[in-house]
Amino acid sequence: MLRFSFCGFVLAGLILIAEAIPAAAESLVTVEDAWSRATPPGVDIGVGYLTIRNDGDAPDRLLSVKTSVAESSEVHQSKMTDGKMEMRPVPDGIPVPAKGTVTLEPAGYHLMLMGLKAPLAKGSTFTGTLTFEHAGTIDVTFQIEGMGASAPNQN
Repeated sequence: MLRFSFCGFVLAGLILIAEAIPAAAESLVTVEDAWSRATPPGVDIGVGYLTIRNDGDAPDRLLSVKTSVAESSEVHQSKMTDGKMEMRPVPDGIPVPAKGTVTLEPAGYHLMLMGLKAPLAKGSTFTGTLTFEHAGTIDVTFQIEGMGASAPNQN
């Protein structure tokens, strides 16, 4: 009897694991157009922008980012409040609606890169890892545009 109960327990555990693996492998969250702006020497703060597409039936949330070029990174939002532009961390992350798209862009949601290890040079790239509530981690490569760029692929 004990052997039968143990086998049933193991079988149930294997079924749960098998069901979880396809869900993780079938993440429908993708990241496009990851870019940043070049920084002058002596500046230790940079930004990251990108577009997140969720083709799934359930919402997700961008929770955090890590990059190869900064000691720390945070998800931020800039918005006008009482006629003043304010920038604040978004501690709960950025919601990504089901079947929706969120664009991180100047004067909106963006990634703050703090403690840059070196200036960001136009034409270079750097890597980052985004962490989502459900989709897990997604590796991205950021293209560095000129200092005054307002969108990706600007020369």
